[in-house]
Amino acid sequence: MNKDILKLAIPSIITNVSVPLLSSVDTALVGHLEHQYYLGGVAIGAMIFNFIFWAFGFLRMGTTGLTAQAYGENNQRECGLILSRAVIVALVAGVALILLQTLIHWTAFQSVTASDDVEKQAAIYFDIRIWSAPAALLIYAIQGWFLGMQNARYPMIIAIFINCLTIALDVFFIQVLHLKVAGVALGTLIAQYCGVVLASALFYFKYREYATGIVRKQILDVAAMKKFFSVNRDIFLRTMLLIATYTFFTAKSAEYGDDVLAANTILMQLWMILAYGVDGFAYAAESLVGRFVGAKDLVNLKKAVKLIFVWAVALGGIVTLAYLFFGELIVRLFTSNEIVVATAMTFFIWTIIAPLVNGVCFVWDGVFIGATATKAMLISMAIATVVFYFPVYYLAEPHIGNHALWLAMIAYMVVRGVTLTLYAPGAIYRKIA
Repeated sequence: MNKDILKLAIPSIITNVSVPLLSSVDTALVGHLEHQYYLGGVAIGAMIFNFIFWAFGFLRMGTTGLTAQAYGENNQRECGLILSRAVIVALVAGVALILLQTLIHWTAFQSVTASDDVEKQAAIYFDIRIWSAPAALLIYAIQGWFLGMQNARYPMIIAIFINCLTIALDVFFIQVLHLKVAGVALGTLIAQYCGVVLASALFYFKYREYATGIVRKQILDVAAMKKFFSVNRDIFLRTMLLIATYTFFTAKSAEYGDDVLAANTILMQLWMILAYGVDGFAYAAESLVGRFVGAKDLVNLKKAVKLIFVWAVALGGIVTLAYLFFGELIVRLFTSNEIVVATAMTFFIWTIIAPLVNGVCFVWDGVFIGATATKAMLISMAIATVVFYFPVYYLAEPHIGNHALWLAMIAYMVVRGVTLTLYAPGAIYRKIA
């Protein structure tokens, strides 16, 4: 079982860590420009697209869970149909985002409070990157399908290709052409469409037989589409709550001024590096749990969940030690501004604590996605966000300022882990039994 876990987890960790590392390179490139508002502009712009694209995260998560269960049932035709449905939804949604970009732009910037210089740079970023929407959503769908097929290697190849190409383009556009924030957005745009081409080629190379014999009537089957959208509806609503916490975090950071915004942006990058690393085991949970649920194999299901938790907690402990002993050195990789470094270190204790508490909810997310037990995920997220995250912040903020944002985030993570632990027996194990 450990071999199966690592076969899925290691490529997924590499895939996931490459995402915040890309953001880290962007942060470092822009953070060393002459003005801090460039970094703030990228942070606000990225926040907006996190909100937009994360809202469609169900295209990755829901596709993985449904595909893994079909794979466990040895149902090749249904595997192909699930991908077809996901691709259609991704294309329609991506084109809709482009058509609605003026409304999205206005709405996004009405909800953000930042300096005029930061908002100007964020607008430049938005106007370019919005055109990547179809490519970004297609990559979600295809990578989710590969994971459901127990193939973590192809998503890793796609992610490394996209992120390496993005970094190369960003360096060229920023350092050579001096495009600054526009260069970051343009590099991402080009790399994502190239990633779609690569993903399509990989599918054709190994899985083209899954696309044969599929007709439109089967893709649009009412019962199948109802299940597809039921699972994805819960994930969508849960993701919207997730986005709300991170959007609120960035928006409130901006209200504390450009120095705190820059410091919080850097520290959140370190949170995300940990999150994406542990999520490698969560992705393994999605694939294996879905497979064992489809096969009705309760023994291996429980064994897989137990072992994945052991691996995830061990990784979290290693990251905590790294942050404890090398915290300031790591922060200085992101910025040479002494005020921002000092500000970041004031709040660094929360980054040290994070790996010890975050891994539990990340792994449970993967388990529940694989089992398509999405209703429980939604309820857990609602409790953590509405009952804890926002109240904790507003109660603590008058007394501890920016620390309240980090305290609220820690409380939010703890509650997610506890509630999912309580839901697991009824939502997953008893259902399978």
